[in-house]
Amino acid sequence: MLAPHQLQTLRTVLATGSYAAAATELRYTPSAVSQQMSALERASGLVLFERSAHSVRPTPHAELLAERAAEVLALLAALDREVAAIARGETGQLRIGSFPTASARLLPGALATLRQQRPGVEIEVDEGELDELLPRLLSGELDLALAYRYDTVPAGWPARLVETQLLREPLSVLLPAGHRLAGTGPLRLAALAGERWVAPLADSPGALNLDRLAARAGFVPRISFRSNDYSVVRGLVGAGLGVALVPGLGISDTEGVLPTPLAGRPPRRAVLALHRAAAPNSLIGAALAAIQAAASTQT
Repeated sequence: MLAPHQLQTLRTVLATGSYAAAATELRYTPSAVSQQMSALERASGLVLFERSAHSVRPTPHAELLAERAAEVLALLAALDREVAAIARGETGQLRIGSFPTASARLLPGALATLRQQRPGVEIEVDEGELDELLPRLLSGELDLALAYRYDTVPAGWPARLVETQLLREPLSVLLPAGHRLAGTGPLRLAALAGERWVAPLADSPGALNLDRLAARAGFVPRISFRSNDYSVVRGLVGAGLGVALVPGLGISDTEGVLPTPLAGRPPRRAVLALHRAAAPNSLIGAALAAIQAAASTQT
């Protein structure tokens, strides 16, 4: 196989007119240049130089090979620049998995910043719950996944994943604006024991969290509606159909809904970023910095 560095040396010999001049330009010894040209002749099966006691002259084969090598060497140089840009995180592809509230509240600003900083980067976002995203992250289909973990519902990851905490958001109660306890200040969960609840889907971490917090407060929540879509949850609460317990990212200004903090030390939900420890995408550091900056505005 023809070696690129030997082809480059051949072109330099032809451009400078001698082994000695090529050696000076390439910072080789003349002997090293001679050895490379002999190796190139063996690899190509062509006689590239006519040698005499005092000089070497390129043959037409050398001229042809040098001319044809120019395009190949240019392509290799372009590939080298492209690979270096990928290694520096200036270009490439980043595939992110996210859960809905992070997609709505964290990613828009973070990805706009990342796109501005790295205009050559292609970014793809896919949405789902962690049980859907985790296998794709482990298989390499995703580079980064956003996840959450309630204090009351421990969750762990395989050792080959790296966890970065983005924020810890307190949980608050959503009350209808006309509720008897609206505007009375921080509430103890026990005060809502007789209420109808708008809860997350059964067996989800959010549902388990509500069940466990209610059990600590001495009651079993009476569930009237279930949804993991916080816009639906806020709509149901605003219509007076129940109360809900939601994390900070799930709260937004909604007519007829009053977010109310819990008394004492409120339970929290951690929002996390996960990526593989082995062979991480070179863009992950920049992406994490952008998402962390977006998360800092939520606290």
